[in-house]
Amino acid sequence: MDLLNINNLEIEFPSRRGTVKAVKDVTLTVQPGEVLGVVGESGAGKSTIGNAVIGLLEPPGRVSGGKVYLKGDQIDELPAEEKRKIRGRRIGMIFQDPLTSLDPLQTIEQQLVETIDLHLKLGEEKSRERAIDLLDQVGIPNPEDRIKHYPHQFSGGMRQRVVIALALCAEPEVIIADEPTTALDVSIQAQILDLMRKLCREKQVGMLIITHDMGVIADITDRVAVMYRGDLVEEGTTAKILGDPDHPYTKSLISAVPRPDVRLKRFPMVNYIEKEEDRKKDFDISTHWLGQARDFDAVDGSLVEVKDLVMQFVAKNAFLKKNRKMFTAVDNVSFDIKQGEVFGLVGESGSGKSTVARMISGLYTPASGSIFFGGDELTKIKSQKEMDYYRRQMQMIFQDPFSSLNGRMRVMDIVAEPIRFHKLTSSNAETEGIVMDLLEHVGLGRQAALRYPHEFSGGQRQRISIARALATRPRFLICDEPTSALDVSIQAQILNLLKDLQEELGLTMLFISHDLPVIRQMCDRVGVMKMGEMVEIAETEALFKTPQAPYTQELLSLMPKLDKLSHSGLEVEG
Repeated sequence: MDLLNINNLEIEFPSRRGTVKAVKDVTLTVQPGEVLGVVGESGAGKSTIGNAVIGLLEPPGRVSGGKVYLKGDQIDELPAEEKRKIRGRRIGMIFQDPLTSLDPLQTIEQQLVETIDLHLKLGEEKSRERAIDLLDQVGIPNPEDRIKHYPHQFSGGMRQRVVIALALCAEPEVIIADEPTTALDVSIQAQILDLMRKLCREKQVGMLIITHDMGVIADITDRVAVMYRGDLVEEGTTAKILGDPDHPYTKSLISAVPRPDVRLKRFPMVNYIEKEEDRKKDFDISTHWLGQARDFDAVDGSLVEVKDLVMQFVAKNAFLKKNRKMFTAVDNVSFDIKQGEVFGLVGESGSGKSTVARMISGLYTPASGSIFFGGDELTKIKSQKEMDYYRRQMQMIFQDPFSSLNGRMRVMDIVAEPIRFHKLTSSNAETEGIVMDLLEHVGLGRQAALRYPHEFSGGQRQRISIARALATRPRFLICDEPTSALDVSIQAQILNLLKDLQEELGLTMLFISHDLPVIRQMCDRVGVMKMGEMVEIAETEALFKTPQAPYTQELLSLMPKLDKLSHSGLEVEG
């Protein structure tokens, strides 16, 4: 008997414009101890299936056909109260966004103990012991102390570990994991995946894992189901789907995955995914805004130089300065970025990568150390007007494009804002013409100017962010996890776009990511950070082939191998 049987499932969303079929006649099974991966782009229907199984479909969504069985018992038509009893106890759910799963007004202890006692009836003391043990299992340091903290006192990766502990606490028979490792760095991801795999094998728990991360699929799944626009287009063993896919969509999905083993000239774009028109080949950048001569002095050698940078935050405040406890986030970090180079920063969550980027961009003021840009020392500048001159030359692309774009502004005004702020044009007509050129150049087209951010997909919103970053004609771009939340095919498009822009415009880049395969594809040199310190800097290929620092060796050993992936149609660099 199947542990979980999803039989001919159909899900629809009625609206004023008609009914949208989100899932069309999908049949999936999960056996005890088995991990089934469900992959596909955003909008394929992956999460909708998971929500339907656990009874959490957002209205007006409804199951319009098919049945769901748990150990032979039909559960999709149960009353709401009966479904509530199954959730958590028999079917655990790990959501992508941990903030939506945790109550901000309750401590982690209150939430875990309440859930454990509700389902397992262990009593408060034993429930607390189990909660501490679970936090330890998912890799949260000092669980006895951290259990008393609130969700906002944890980093994104730490919160995701708490959510996983919450899903495991009642010893469910089936776990539905919706993008469970998106916010995690490679070492924590490996730890969480090992925990999930061990749980499935030892306790014969079945798992349905929904993800766009092919590394996760390769590492943990036994079988894979591929979805495209609500249809199940292919299903088979992990080795078959990753190594020898049959469906054109699956082939295009596999080809877009960043490779950890070789460096590619660019990611292949298969027409099955890439429906957008290619960027115009005759778009002559030399005659447009981006290619105009910029009034910046040429630099020989390093454009950016960081020396002995230190950043401290207040860990415990006090009225008297001497009684304050300080936390050192960045400790004597030094590196340089050459003109036209893409320099990568890698490391675990909390290693100080983003803090370094924010100091370089002027968002944070360092406790000590120096930052040089084009030979000028930024850390000595006191005047806001003088600092604005340098800020115009450096722009930042953030991890989450939705939160970094003003939802009340049209795309035209979002992209035009930095042009207007720095007074780079003499008329509105000139500004609007430049915005149109920028939108054309990042592959959105001029019609995007009149729309709002919520009308675009995640990948399109990131293109808007890139257009805005290019609006001041910068020579230095800071990319802070620019593709971590995107599907592999959209990620490939954005990375190709950044490669093209870097070559066309001679941009210098600081590229921050916890995704090591992406770092290998994008960067010329890489710096590795651990607990605020720089432990190694090397040429990218040298770092991946012969890492010197023990921590770098450990990071690379934890990287998903992806050796099952098909290599057909790839153009390897060198």
